[in-house]
Amino acid sequence: MRTVDRLLMRAPLARVLDAAVSVERWPEWLPHYRWVRRLRREGDGGLVEMAAWRPFGPVKYPTWWVSEMWVDRSAPAVHYRHVRGVTTGMDVVWQISPAGDETEVTIVHDWTGPRWPLVGTAAASWVIGPVFIHGIASRTLAGIRRAVERAT
Repeated sequence: MRTVDRLLMRAPLARVLDAAVSVERWPEWLPHYRWVRRLRREGDGGLVEMAAWRPFGPVKYPTWWVSEMWVDRSAPAVHYRHVRGVTTGMDVVWQISPAGDETEVTIVHDWTGPRWPLVGTAAASWVIGPVFIHGIASRTLAGIRRAVERAT
């Protein structure tokens, strides 16, 4: 399963990267995030616990995961490897690049799916990826864009 979400932001690359790395502040900026906790800090990264809502109209479905997070400021990119939760084993990368006077952010999620006999791959490809992961990632990018553009 692979999902790709991409958005242009009218803000300097450094500001966008700082917002992407400042995960503890995401619940302030992103109404669908319930909490983010750094369980272990290692430079800009470490072990992070995240919880978000995936809204379906008036109904909000709770999601939760724990990831190893590391930052490559030279790329620049923010990487995650999900280590707990339904999405254990998922690799995520935020690729941040200049695009003229804007900054492009692309979030790529790669995953073979949950270890559920017979239905794991199908569940990841048909439901978890397009409905949950894309639904949360697209809202996350939109919220980060609002935060960094508001700061301009």
